[in-house]
Amino acid sequence: MLAHYPAMIANDISPAGSRQVSSPFDQTPIADIDTCDDQAVEAALATAYALFRNRDAWLSVTQRIVILEKACAIMTERAETLALEAAREGGKPLNDSRVEVARAIDSLRLCVECLRNDGGEVIPMDINPASAGKQAFTIAEPVGVVVAVSAFNHPLNLIAHQVGPAVAAGCPVIVKPAEETPLSCFRLVEILHEAGLPAAWCQALVTDNREVATRLVTDPRVGFFSFIGSARVGWSLRAQLAPGTRCALEHGGAAPVIVAKDADIDAVIPRLLKGGFYHAGQVCVSVQRVFVHRSIAQELAARLAEGASQLRVGDPTLEETEVGPLIRPAEVERIGQWVNEAVSAGAELLCGGEPLSSTIYACTVLYDPPDDAKVSREEIFGPVVCVYPYDEIEEAIARANSLPWAFQAAVFTDSLSTAKLASSRLDASAVMINEHTAFRVDWMPFAGLRQSGLGTGGIPYTLHDMQIQKLIVTQMSEGASSIR
Repeated sequence: MLAHYPAMIANDISPAGSRQVSSPFDQTPIADIDTCDDQAVEAALATAYALFRNRDAWLSVTQRIVILEKACAIMTERAETLALEAAREGGKPLNDSRVEVARAIDSLRLCVECLRNDGGEVIPMDINPASAGKQAFTIAEPVGVVVAVSAFNHPLNLIAHQVGPAVAAGCPVIVKPAEETPLSCFRLVEILHEAGLPAAWCQALVTDNREVATRLVTDPRVGFFSFIGSARVGWSLRAQLAPGTRCALEHGGAAPVIVAKDADIDAVIPRLLKGGFYHAGQVCVSVQRVFVHRSIAQELAARLAEGASQLRVGDPTLEETEVGPLIRPAEVERIGQWVNEAVSAGAELLCGGEPLSSTIYACTVLYDPPDDAKVSREEIFGPVVCVYPYDEIEEAIARANSLPWAFQAAVFTDSLSTAKLASSRLDASAVMINEHTAFRVDWMPFAGLRQSGLGTGGIPYTLHDMQIQKLIVTQMSEGASSIR
């Protein structure tokens, strides 16, 4: 009998229907989840908004720290179970899912560290006649109800990045996980409740359809909207937000890498393999477009293809698997169409280029596909890496910057001047020197530019976005001197 997951709403509601969660590897059913209609969404919003408006019910900083620390402890005890569940529902190989669980635990720890180290700001006063006798400082307050819509590719840590800061900020939060991977989200919310967070402060649900989800996001009671997903959906929802709702959007891109002629190919290859084929390329900053100096381009491409063809592909719950399935069979078909189009237009297929099953596409390396091919101008979100020769680095930078996407980029070189040139001229929010584009730790800023997103992710930055800095100005009594 399949496990059943009801919506995690702090009210008695009747489900609108149910949805089956299946393994992306072999399509085996894993669980059934209840879905929610407008009535359930209204119940969740009403509960969250009532909490926010009742300042006497707000959780103190001390309470929030205790809850988050207890949640970290529980997750640490259950880390292997969480990793196996995430691998099974999301398709990321078990070893990589273990890393994701460790990161999710660290993400909650970072929330605690931020709370302990953010004491507000003292604003200078008593420095001119208008400010004479005054003192001023800021305190942090929650921005309001947070609605978080998440993606499938990191089913636990993305939720930690959205829900953890909301809890830390003292915001009631409603989270809608990806339909394909809701179980890790429900598990994390259960752990927060077990750690002492009252159920009404963090609710989780999957809507019956997109219209219901849109009404949840665009309700005027929402103070902050956190979105991780496709640019098409994200920008559309942003345009419909109620006046006053703040937001952060994390989309994707077509991450560029520049390999200079002086780069150490032996060091470059393993990093490109990891950055390009990690989670079968289903990462918003996955290595996709690799611009290599013509003198070494063919050698690098051949060695990259050799390495890609040796990656162990298969069941993500097995220890030896390095690359798992795509999230749904339709993605296998789409990627196959894109690769075939590029090859027909002149790209050289160096490895892969075919489905291995209805759910797995072979790790693929293409050499010099045309600039107008989909693999060159759209986010592939699959196990495909394209290598392009260039003659001058200015040409490579111009091609890297030619798309409407701008997120993380990389340059491999042993030259300080080349590194400085590329990092200063690449259109990106972060440039990695001698590291792949998918590098991330959870405390660093993580921001999509142009069509790649809005705002800055990363635990400290998200926490700041979910807070209001309230200014307190005090007029000292006559004769009293301010402390300077």
